[in-house]
Amino acid sequence: MEGHTRAVKTVSFSPDGKRIVSGSGDKTIRIWDATTGEVLDTLEGHTSYVNSVSFSPDGKRIVSGSVDETIRIWDATTGKVLDTLKGHTHIVNSVSFSPDGKRIVSGSWDNTIRIWDATTGKELETLKGHTGYVNSVSFSSDGKRIVSGSSDKTIRIWDATTGKELDILKGHTHIVNSVSFSSDGKRIVSGSWDNTIRIWDATTGKELDTLKVHTIVVKTASFSPDGKRIVSCSRDNKTIRIWDATTGKELDTLEGHTAGVTSVSFSPDGKRIVSCSGDNTIRIWDATTGKVLETLEGYTDDVNSVSFSPDSKRIVSGSDDRTIRIWDATTGKKLETLEGHTEGVSSVSFSPDSKRIVSGSYDRTIRIWDATTGKELEILEGHTEGVSSVSFSPDGKRIVSGSSDNTIRIWDFPLLQKLIDKTREQFKDYPLTPEERRKYYLE
Repeated sequence: MEGHTRAVKTVSFSPDGKRIVSGSGDKTIRIWDATTGEVLDTLEGHTSYVNSVSFSPDGKRIVSGSVDETIRIWDATTGKVLDTLKGHTHIVNSVSFSPDGKRIVSGSWDNTIRIWDATTGKELETLKGHTGYVNSVSFSSDGKRIVSGSSDKTIRIWDATTGKELDILKGHTHIVNSVSFSSDGKRIVSGSWDNTIRIWDATTGKELDTLKVHTIVVKTASFSPDGKRIVSCSRDNKTIRIWDATTGKELDTLEGHTAGVTSVSFSPDGKRIVSCSGDNTIRIWDATTGKVLETLEGYTDDVNSVSFSPDSKRIVSGSDDRTIRIWDATTGKKLETLEGHTEGVSSVSFSPDSKRIVSGSYDRTIRIWDATTGKELEILEGHTEGVSSVSFSPDGKRIVSGSSDNTIRIWDFPLLQKLIDKTREQFKDYPLTPEERRKYYLE
């Protein structure tokens, strides 16, 4: 399909698969017949590059975002501009309708996410507050709240539905690297460059305890599944430490890594701990005895993130070598290597059903993978700096991400499965090659 006179920035199918919409550096949007490739309409109005375009769920409208800092809603049949949404103070690089077509979400270089009423054009919500990079984000177990940690030294709690900031926790004197809710949602644990681990009351925001032993930056801190212990890691003496979450007493120090430990986590049953390090290895530990059970080797660069699958059978890891690896948590055997990121992988996590993996990278993208086949399912773009933290919500329907662009973004995940199901239905009777069948998830 030819017609645009500058780079094509974005393309998307209509819900019924019969049309394609594209946006370009030539400031125009074009609608195409997906079968014949014929140009059906050219939409003009933006005064600069069009970065993002998308159909509404019913296929009757199109939303677009542009370098001209505006969002426009178009009639997909007549090509008429229905509304122009203004509010962002910098380039709009991502726009999308909600699944019910009633709202629009947009992301911008002004470090904000905005939610709009798709009928009236009214701005409904802006998720902002941090004044520095967002390093870590996590859902509460009921999926109703989000906690974030930032280089602005604060921890913030947000309503995951409305985006409202519920509380700001202050106490750390340096960058907050890691934040996590306890399983019952009543406490938060945080790790910081001030070398401390802090435990907070998630309801009142009161600091309950400060754990001081690490002598260098605390990279990660998280609760055990029963909420009774905390595991933390630091670059001091390459150690991992286990703490009593009630008394703050140090229970054990795990030694074995030969370089700084970058990430650590309990298995879902609380019996094992997995860690990764700048020594390019992953280690599995007995959480009771502190004994090393297995050392996983094969990486050629720092390993930044590790996590157990919810069924405790596999481990996923991400590295500066740009790859993600899946391991058998019992034998230590490498099961799969996932490639696609163009810069180091900073964060990895399984979905609640263990079927998918989400990864975040310094290449500014979030990627979703099939945890069985290793196939890349989706690329989520919108952050304007490196992605430092990613996580699924407990119901697996949303993904939350934190980035050095100072924003936290919430992504609706079922849209992907709906797209896959729709694609399967549309192409099931086509005479496709084996490669095409795999491409369209038909096998």
